[in-house]
Amino acid sequence: MDAALGEAFGEVQGQIARTDTKASILLAVIGASLAVLASAGSTVTLPLVGGIAAGLGTALLVAAAGLLLAVIRPRLLPAAPGTLTHWATLDAEAFRAEVAVDHRAAAVPGLARMAVAKYRALQRAIDCIRAGGALLAVAALTAVGGAL
Repeated sequence: MDAALGEAFGEVQGQIARTDTKASILLAVIGASLAVLASAGSTVTLPLVGGIAAGLGTALLVAAAGLLLAVIRPRLLPAAPGTLTHWATLDAEAFRAEVAVDHRAAAVPGLARMAVAKYRALQRAIDCIRAGGALLAVAALTAVGGAL
């Protein structure tokens, strides 16, 4: 039982770390993309349809960035036994007594819910990125078509 509990606890923590890593990478890509769009926005003139597509695509990238920030935002669960926020309230003696008790079985369901919420936000962010990318591709095509 102890091995299975340790494995489940490690798996949930690993999933949370993976969502944070994925979100951080996507956030960096979106930040770079928005910087390119901001610099190109002042130099490129688009037809009306292209301008609307570019505006909507950019808005979707900004929405995705907001969702990704929600994924990597630290979640401080209530100060339940065995959690970081609870340990922060303890002195050394109380902490020693606290870590003598195995709280993993109580912690895993809450951590699993957190991981699932992070994955759902990550999915929504990726959906926004895909839709925003498609709209930006339309804007680019109108720019090329307008130049011909």
